[in-house]
Amino acid sequence: MNKRISLTRYLVEKQRIDGHIPSQLRLLLEVVARACKQISHSVNKGALGGVLGSAGSENVQGEVQKKLDIIANEVLIEANEWGGHLAGMASEEMDAIYVVPNRYPRGEYLLLFDPLDGSSNIDVNVSVGTIFSVLRMPEDDRGVDEGDFLQPGNRQVAAGYCIFGPQTTLVLTVGDGVAMFTLDREQGSFMLIQDDVRIPADTQEFAINMSNMRHWDAPVKRYIDECLQGKDGPRGKDFNMRWIASMVADVHRIMTRGGIFMYPWDKREPNKPGKLRLMYEANPMGWLIEQAGGAATNGRERILDVQPTQLHERVSVILGSKNEVERVTAYHLEHAARTAETSKT
Repeated sequence: MNKRISLTRYLVEKQRIDGHIPSQLRLLLEVVARACKQISHSVNKGALGGVLGSAGSENVQGEVQKKLDIIANEVLIEANEWGGHLAGMASEEMDAIYVVPNRYPRGEYLLLFDPLDGSSNIDVNVSVGTIFSVLRMPEDDRGVDEGDFLQPGNRQVAAGYCIFGPQTTLVLTVGDGVAMFTLDREQGSFMLIQDDVRIPADTQEFAINMSNMRHWDAPVKRYIDECLQGKDGPRGKDFNMRWIASMVADVHRIMTRGGIFMYPWDKREPNKPGKLRLMYEANPMGWLIEQAGGAATNGRERILDVQPTQLHERVSVILGSKNEVERVTAYHLEHAARTAETSKT
């Protein structure tokens, strides 16, 4: 790329030339990016910074928190609460919403985030990341409550993730495609490395936790069985499996070369619709994937059309290369139709 474009310049041009984003949203995204740089610094220091290991506490989902979960959460809150862009925040690591204190000006946006996705892998130096989603405050709403956050993913005005790996890379959409930036540590700025990211519609690579195979529903078993049969099976081509167990890392691989990622419902907890969080993971990742030409469903409907009913709602996730996601979704719908027909007889 001959002309090096910073994140700030990219966002200013989106605002000024394209008229695509308001100034307050631009400023908000710059603050989030700065917070990600600070989190990246803490992640990179690792044991030298005394940030590895368990914090000895649990989050609202009953998961053991890592020290970096709490650090990243605090960084995002402290960076964003005073700027005047936000009315409130919600995090995977907090039980309830965080309303911007009265001592600061209140803005028109809501920020939701998973402060450190994949943190169970942090102690073994596997890539982790921050995922975020931005919504508008409902109009004519004088207060801020949990109901303001319960908007479907198709109402997002910005979404992205920052992956902390060999490079620190920020992937962002404001609704007109996906752009990718890498942190230039010498300059301290995120620099554009790819605009209009596109995911191939077809793939020969899938990501799923195979250890859960015995718990899967029939449509998922059918799809994976066909992939494993390779050239000799009904798909007529060989597939490779990848599984990092860090959603942000698995999705980033799909963003760069295609693939399908699945974290489906399974029989271990039949009353829960899935494992991943709709508001903090599935919605922002689903929108990014769609903006890059892919697809994202829960096996039955588009993830972005799911109406959330609670802040920490879980959902089944199937996302990535469009043709593969549509195939798995079709298998689910066929299975549901057969089950419904059988129950009538």
